[in-house]
Amino acid sequence: MTGPESFAQFFIGNNRAKAEAIFRSLKGTPDIGERNMLYLDFMETKDGLPVNLKLITCTLEQLAENCKLITREFFKMNNLEQI
Repeated sequence: MTGPESFAQFFIGNNRAKAEAIFRSLKGTPDIGERNMLYLDFMETKDGLPVNLKLITCTLEQLAENCKLITREFFKMNNLEQI
């Protein structure tokens, strides 16, 4: 392997404030070190190109919790807030 491998992607939508709020609530740390293996990038698309805005690292357990939180928030945004 030559570097980090991407294995998942969440598209939250076009509401940047909501996406930032979700990212801020994720578990992890912005401190990057050699031992950190799992990264979460907060990105946006500008002029058709991906731009990395923020990054956190997390443990496997935190990653599982983060995926659950993102899925729950996405579900609420797309199902419950329209009622």
